[in-house]
Amino acid sequence: MQIDTVVRSHNRFALNDEETAEVSRADRDHYTHAWPSFRSAAQTESLVVTGGEGAYVFDAAGRRYLDGMGGLWCVNMGYGRDEICDAVAEQMRRLPYYNPTDGLANVPAVRLAEKIASLAPGELNHVFFTCGGSTANDSAVRLVQFYQSVRRKPDKRFIITRLRAYHGSTIMTASMGGNPRERSPHLRYVTDIIRQVSCPNPYRRPDGMSESEFCDFLVDELRATILELGPENVAALFAEPILGSGGVIVPPDGYNFRTWQLCKEYDILYVADEVITAFGRLGHFFASKDMFGIEPDIITFAKGITSGYQPLGGFVFSDSIHKVLVEAEPQAPFVNGYTYTGHPAACAAALANIALMEREDICTHVRSEGLYFEKKMRELADLPMVGDIRGSHFMICIESVQDRSTKEPFSSSVGVGDLIARNAGQLGLIVRPLGSMNIISPPLVLSHSQIDEFARLMREAIVVTQDQLIASGDRRIT
Repeated sequence: MQIDTVVRSHNRFALNDEETAEVSRADRDHYTHAWPSFRSAAQTESLVVTGGEGAYVFDAAGRRYLDGMGGLWCVNMGYGRDEICDAVAEQMRRLPYYNPTDGLANVPAVRLAEKIASLAPGELNHVFFTCGGSTANDSAVRLVQFYQSVRRKPDKRFIITRLRAYHGSTIMTASMGGNPRERSPHLRYVTDIIRQVSCPNPYRRPDGMSESEFCDFLVDELRATILELGPENVAALFAEPILGSGGVIVPPDGYNFRTWQLCKEYDILYVADEVITAFGRLGHFFASKDMFGIEPDIITFAKGITSGYQPLGGFVFSDSIHKVLVEAEPQAPFVNGYTYTGHPAACAAALANIALMEREDICTHVRSEGLYFEKKMRELADLPMVGDIRGSHFMICIESVQDRSTKEPFSSSVGVGDLIARNAGQLGLIVRPLGSMNIISPPLVLSHSQIDEFARLMREAIVVTQDQLIASGDRRIT
């Protein structure tokens, strides 16, 4: 199928040939992208995205693509929402910025903190704002350290995370991450206070082990790690309810609840990293309590809080932590903050985004249409190279394997995830490659018919890739 049959020209967003050539030149010569491979970046022509409407984005030639990445897990309410844009513009005219240090406040930040507290589970009533998810988790580490020291338990310094976890790209949060692909040998990481336990991926559990036995194994391993370090030395467990960038890994049933209880047993703070899962992706404003029955001590958030219209992140923490900090003697300041903490325009975007979510009842939509999306993605399991389809609602991963019976992966030299993503792009669908996987996180506003379109394009991209690999003569797919 040719791209012209599945995408449409959209002149409002198109650039002329001269503009396109100039942007492409400037991109190669001056723009350093996120996570760049410098040699390939210098030789690769970027897809220049110039516009968006609803669940679609458009390139410089006016071609239309279903955005299967939702920007980067974040454009939950879709593109072109005037309600959010207008709120930002109005706030920029009224007060574009003011100093965020202690003793100074702006109205959108205060109102947003109150709103988040009303949405968060349990006794989580206190909000600290950052500029994104990485700084949210980095700042949460600092609050954990500060809290443990203030309550005269400074030896509680170890942070436990999981293999294949992703918590950000500051040096601390990168150190907490568990994806080997993201550990550059050219950088120096924090290693003395980070301990990692096994990835809770049921697809890759040991042969002969049931999922419930795997859950027991994981919980026992966490307990053993805590006892090895000494509970008096462990400050916090950081855990994504569903691991996102590590491959959309859904832990075994009961895992999140049991690890949370284990933290309570040993006086360890439980930090739920909901940078991806909060604000609707799983059909709830926060997934911790509503989906997994847990009430963390801290929840970090970002991405969907503004639907990507402005950069914003933060964390919400418990009354219990706050009480300790208020009553501590002698008083000491929490030495952490950013120039753009609680930026008024970003907070205005978040307030408008949340109001839009509530008005359109997006969480109910996700709990219905998200399940349909999940069903349509799981139907791709009949394709020979699809080893696993996992995830929940509008958060899905397709893992390709060379042999489904043994789960043998493709060699990294094949770049199978990149091949699928490239073929999908030719058909008018953007999905994210990650090794042998393709990560899918579209805007939450997808309609029934758009989900059908998405599934059709994804199937064709995988079929084309299979045919290419078989035709190459040295790739067996069984």
